[in-house]
Amino acid sequence: MEILQESGWEELRKEARKIEGDLDVKLSSYAKLGARVTQGGYVEVGSPTLGSSRSWKSMEMEIQSLLEKLLDVNDSMSRCAASAAPTTSVTQKLARHRDILHEFTQEFRRIKGNISSMREHAELLSSVRDDISEYKASGSSPKMQILRERAAIHGSITHIDDVISQAQTTRAALGSQRALFGDVQGKVKQLGDKFPVIRGLIGSIRRKKSRDTLILSAVIAACTLFLIIYWLSK
Repeated sequence: MEILQESGWEELRKEARKIEGDLDVKLSSYAKLGARVTQGGYVEVGSPTLGSSRSWKSMEMEIQSLLEKLLDVNDSMSRCAASAAPTTSVTQKLARHRDILHEFTQEFRRIKGNISSMREHAELLSSVRDDISEYKASGSSPKMQILRERAAIHGSITHIDDVISQAQTTRAALGSQRALFGDVQGKVKQLGDKFPVIRGLIGSIRRKKSRDTLILSAVIAACTLFLIIYWLSK
């Protein structure tokens, strides 16, 4: 490398190491901040590292800004190394700075996700506690007792109406069945009245069939006898 390029490279490395040191401190404080998030969703004050006036959101913005700066410096270092034939030492140092940036980015995302989950959980618990407290506070008032009694009476009336409606439906179904049974009985009676006529008709048909059978048998016998006599007379 030329002297100017070496000077630029060293300046960039110096700036990268400074940002990396700042990020290390910020991420350590950010992790402690996440550990101090209580169930109420706030940060415990009195910590000499954090300070009572520093919020988790402002710290996130600072860390995000430092990560972006370190990314820009790494890009500048890559361009500086590419402007001349890079040595093995330069390539290794550049790769190390990139690894550090990647590690810091992953650590920041992990801590940020943990804090967000803890805050959401704390807010949910706080909301549930508030609802329970409000319900208990309002439940002891005479107005709420009257409203609950009115709701219970209304529920009982609704249940009675349902029972009456079911009884009326059952009564209508029984009436329909009784009418159906009456129709069946009437038809059975009518069939019983008509049965002797039907039986007589069947008897007449049988007698006619027997007479026809006898006549046919007589005709066949006569024809057979006639054929025998005719055959013997020849």
